[in-house]
Amino acid sequence: MPDRNRAVQELCIRPLRPEEIPVIEDIAAAAWAPIYEHFDRLQMERFGELARPARIENKREQVRNFAARCPDQVLVSEYAGVVVGFITFTIDEANRIGVIQNNAVHPDYAGRGIGTAQYERLLELFRERGLRYASVTTGLDDSHAPARRAYEKAGFVAMYPSIEYMRKL
Repeated sequence: MPDRNRAVQELCIRPLRPEEIPVIEDIAAAAWAPIYEHFDRLQMERFGELARPARIENKREQVRNFAARCPDQVLVSEYAGVVVGFITFTIDEANRIGVIQNNAVHPDYAGRGIGTAQYERLLELFRERGLRYASVTTGLDDSHAPARRAYEKAGFVAMYPSIEYMRKL
């Protein structure tokens, strides 16, 4: 396993190629699996059933559809010839804010600085486009703790906490 510095030095962050859409779907499925398992577990603990089953196929579809519609708003991270991460974004032109959307590093490559490098590259792109701010939204539950740490490491600060309530009828 390469060390963290080598992985980042050999990383190429570049625009998505259309044939890589299935690859980023697979990365999303692998990265979100623990989050979706956590959501299902919480529902079972609280309701004894799944009120809204977390389906990994929904995440795959979300990533696939966005990449097909807006390929110019998807960057991939390639390491040793393999796509190991991706980041999608939108731009709020009216407010000059770059918005980070779905993003992930394959779990096999986690902890090597790839996510941080993705954020740094995208923030650089936002600056080049004259944007004033960048934003990202994530969950407050335990399964999103790694994402929160990564965003904070990249210089983001919490702004608006949110929570979803549910009840059985």
